[in-house]
Formats: sequence, structure tokens, C-alpha cells
Amino acid sequence: MNKKILIVGDMMLDIYHSGQVTRMSPEAPVPILHITAPDRCIPGGACNVAMNVSASGHTVYLAGITGIDENGDTLISLLKQAGIDCSLVQRADTDTITKARFITDRSQQLIRVDTEDPDDIEAHADHHHMLDAIDAVLPDVSLIIISDYLKGLLTADFTQSLIRLASDHGLKTLIDVKDPVTDKYAGAWLLKPNRSELGYMTHMPVATPDEIADAADRLRAETGCEYVLTTCGADGMVLTAEEGSHHIPAYGQDVYDITGAGDTVIAYLAAGIADGMDIREASELANRAAGIGVSRQGTATVSRQDLTDKHIADTRETAVLPATASPDRTVVFTNGCFDILHVGHKRYLEQARALGDRLIVGVNSDASVRRLKGPDRPINTAADRIEMLSALKCVDEVIIFDEDTPYELIDRLRPDIIVKGGDYSIDEVVGRDIVESYGGRVEIIPYVEDRSTTAIIERISHGEKQ
Repeated sequence: MNKKILIVGDMMLDIYHSGQVTRMSPEAPVPILHITAPDRCIPGGACNVAMNVSASGHTVYLAGITGIDENGDTLISLLKQAGIDCSLVQRADTDTITKARFITDRSQQLIRVDTEDPDDIEAHADHHHMLDAIDAVLPDVSLIIISDYLKGLLTADFTQSLIRLASDHGLKTLIDVKDPVTDKYAGAWLLKPNRSELGYMTHMPVATPDEIADAADRLRAETGCEYVLTTCGADGMVLTAEEGSHHIPAYGQDVYDITGAGDTVIAYLAAGIADGMDIREASELANRAAGIGVSRQGTATVSRQDLTDKHIADTRETAVLPATASPDRTVVFTNGCFDILHVGHKRYLEQARALGDRLIVGVNSDASVRRLKGPDRPINTAADRIEMLSALKCVDEVIIFDEDTPYELIDRLRPDIIVKGGDYSIDEVVGRDIVESYGGRVEIIPYVEDRSTTAIIERISHGEKQ
């Protein structure tokens, strides 16, 4: 459901100059970058948060300050093209904050040049006018994100005024924090530091999940916030609350560029909360979104479609991303243990994918497989089985479920077609009643003889070849 989310923070423009390096300068020991592509301009900072929230399917109000200059014009134009409401943005006689990166054709960053003056931004910001304008839109807002890059807008007094105003309207405030003066964030609902920020904000060690949890507890005590979500790069995230801490492993993506990863986290955390998720589910959603973002070059916007194009989910996430969300695409569902992936599975899944535009595969959890197959199964863990399935081009999404059958999962997903192998009759297919109730159908794909996990295990145990 589309909700309205307010983002207040430091606006900036990321500029990428791309070219080719073929020689060194005769003037100094530095490479010469020959520009070979047009400059690429992307909203950064709080604007990147706004872009990601908008891409998640929610309406965005953005409040901040930017210059009356060409870069400011470019930034506002890009935001409006994304459907972001910039009516709360102030334009002032100051330089728009920019980060210009010079990139080689091998995707190596040579240098970053920043243009910024926090003192000038603070001097030009009309905080009282911005608070009045924000107050006027808050009755339509579901929650507030504050994106603090310490660039001048978010003074301690202004930040505290925002938190109090949100509280007066009964709204949650989520803050991406940077300032070591923690009183500035007192009264917020959730704070999101990265690991190093948590360390210097609390003056505590943060090398392990336990140390992170202890430091986060101190930050919660000092600020009175309910939650601290600490991002830890390749080590995932740690969510800390009064009832304890929860470690969220990093989403399995190759890390290409970490630029803007924290923006993606706070954006999708807010999107999940606005969608009605509890804090742990929203954190896991944010973790997946960040994993996709860091697999791309530069400041990246992650969309809802990105999250469903190739994602590994737990059944509780499917209530937010139902298959029927794309009515013009035929969604095919199948399920199984897929314990030892073999050629029979590959052929079966390719045929299933050919029946529609998107193939979702439900996979029994390890506990579920043990109940169905016995204590010696599965041979491969759920993590291994999921990784192998997700590597197949024909598979668009993998969802693990813990029940003995995928009935509840099918009811949540509501696919157009359920597919099962030829060892099943239509009457035996779980979920047939659900899919047929709204005009879907069941398809039986011929069984590939002598191609099963059980047969493979038996041949191995008897020392037989195929």
C-alpha cells in the first residue's frame, strides 16, 4: 500500500566522470584521464534515500537545502523526474553539495572531489520556515526519516525540533546518524549507525556481534531510542532492542561499490515499516536491498522489482511481495526439497519456466525435509540448496518454507500456475483448490525416469554408475 514518507536531510549531487587512462602525466606522477562518456549525475545523501523510498513504491516528501546553481537545478530535476515532492526544499545562495568521482574504464576510482561548506549551509537554512512547512504535511505522513551527513542542515536544535514534532503527531522517526554528540538524537524511534560510527559515538569496541550489541545498548540508553540497527558491511547487520539483539547475515551479493549502501538500508527499513512489517522483517528487507545496491557501480537506486527479480526469501516476506503484484506477468510456482540438484531438476524447472514469465520455487527447510524424508536427509543444507537453485537462469525467485507442504505459501503468493512432476496426479497437487479458485491452473510435467535424489543416493551407496 502506498504511504507518504517524509525525508529530511543533507541533499547532494553525485557526479561521475568516466574515461580511459592510457598514460601518465609528464607534469606529475599521476594518470591522465581522457573523458570518453557523458557525465552521469545521481541524487546523493538524503536525495538517494528519497530515490530509494520512491522506488519502493511510496510517496516521498523531501525537505532540505540546495544551491541556486546549475548543480542544484540538475538535482531538483532528477528528483522531480522520480516523482519526489520537492515543495519543502529550500534554494539558497550557496553551492550545492557535490561529490565528483573520476572513474577509469576499468571501474577504478582515481579521485573524489567534494564541494561543500557546512557552515554556509547552516547559515542559509531557514529552520523555522522549514519546521512550519513540515508541520503542515505531517497529518498525511506515515513516518519520518532523518538523513544526517553532518553537512550543516541538521543542527542539534533543528534535529530535536523534528523529533518532538514527529512525536506530537504520533510518528516514528528513523535516523541515519553521524554525529558523536548523541543528545542530538534523543527521543528518536530508531538509530542506524554503521559499525565505525557506533564505535566513536559510544567509545566502545565493536569488533564482534556481542560488542556491537553492548555498544548499541549504551546508545539506546543515552538517547532513549527503542532500536539501534548497526550495519556491518560484509558481516551483515545487528538489530538491538530491549529484548536483545539479532544478527542478520549479509545478503549474498558480490560487493562492487558500497557507495550509498546506508541510504538504501534506511530507505527500505522505512518502506518495510510503512508496509506493516515488524522491525525484524523490515531489517531483513533492508538487508536484501542493500545487498543488491552494493553489487552495482556508484550511488544506486533499488526498486521493488529488483527485490523480486532474483531474490531468496523467507515465507514471512511474501505477504509484502505477492506474485499477483504484476498482473500482466504469468507467475509459475513449483516446490520441492531439491536435495541433490541433478539434470532431472534442471529440465523440469526449465519446462516450468517456459509456461510463464516468472518462476518461483518453494524449497522445504531442513527441518521440513527431515520430517518428510527421515533423519538422514537432507544431504545438503537449505543454504546450499537455495544457492544452487538461484544459480539457474530459469529460476527467478527462491522461497524457503518450514511447513510440510507449501499450502500457506501458495495462498500468500497466489500464482497463476502450479507445476508438479509426472509422479503426481492433478488431484494430489497441494494448492490446486487455491489456484483454481481465482482462474489459475495446475500443470503436470512429465517425470524424468531414473533422475531423482533417492535414486542417486542409492547408486552411490551401492557403488553403482548410471
